[in-house]
Amino acid sequence: MMAVRTLLPVPSPDRATVVVEPPGEGPGYWVGAPSVARDDDGTFWLAYRLRRPLGVGRGYANVVARSDDGERFETVVVLDREEFGCDSLERPALVPLPDGSWRVYVSCATPGTKHWRVDALDAAHPSAFTPASARTVLPGDDTVGVKDPVVKVVDGSWHLWLCCHPLDRPDDTDRMSTHYGTSADGLAWTMHGEALGGTPGRWDQRGARVADVVQRGSEWWAYYDGRADKESNAEEHTGMATGTSPGRLVAEPGRFGAGEDGSGSLRYVSVASLPDGGTRLYYETSRRDGAHDLRTEYVPPTR
Repeated sequence: MMAVRTLLPVPSPDRATVVVEPPGEGPGYWVGAPSVARDDDGTFWLAYRLRRPLGVGRGYANVVARSDDGERFETVVVLDREEFGCDSLERPALVPLPDGSWRVYVSCATPGTKHWRVDALDAAHPSAFTPASARTVLPGDDTVGVKDPVVKVVDGSWHLWLCCHPLDRPDDTDRMSTHYGTSADGLAWTMHGEALGGTPGRWDQRGARVADVVQRGSEWWAYYDGRADKESNAEEHTGMATGTSPGRLVAEPGRFGAGEDGSGSLRYVSVASLPDGGTRLYYETSRRDGAHDLRTEYVPPTR
């Protein structure tokens, strides 16, 4: 692991707890792509993706679960891909709304294509999400597939960091960058261009996908997933980026992963800030058998 300047906790998988085991053993069986949020009463709510290998189901479900302690979760909702008319589901984004209700954004693969879109589901409570309420809010188009949104409401303003995959080269649609958007309601978005892309000649040259964003004073700090080549698709490592504008992030040197476990992949970091000043991190990591699990770790406050 290379040194990295950061105001965010650095994940340490060796001290993390496995929250959810993968749905099978071996490559392609993944659980992860988490999105965490805390309720006013302290309840942890976690949305994540379940996936099997190609030909056996791909991303077949998004799950919403609750916990009192942030480690032991019980499932409250399962959203199946068939209910969205899509080939696969990827990372959801769980957002508490200003009026006390909830929203989950779901990434959906268009059947028979490399295209992705994002749907939004609203409910009075996270246990009440239903695909019947889904509406497409980020459709993408013939030139780009969009997925894995990160959505934040900060001081009443809506912010979006959206992973974009160009479709101009059918064999290279794994390339990715993150674009920034704003909205008055989290449904109709105005996009403002690229916020973070890969850096030629670096470990993230194939692409950069923002995983979570935290404001620290006048700076915006992000965890992001990156990879060097096409062969590393789905086995990304994590880096950090920062900027004084949420729409213009600059990658810091260095990256970190899951040590010697499997490919060393560590991706989709999601952050929960705690009342004691500490942090709880959630992320997806590789295992020695090629599967991916979902882990969490508590990081105490810096004194």
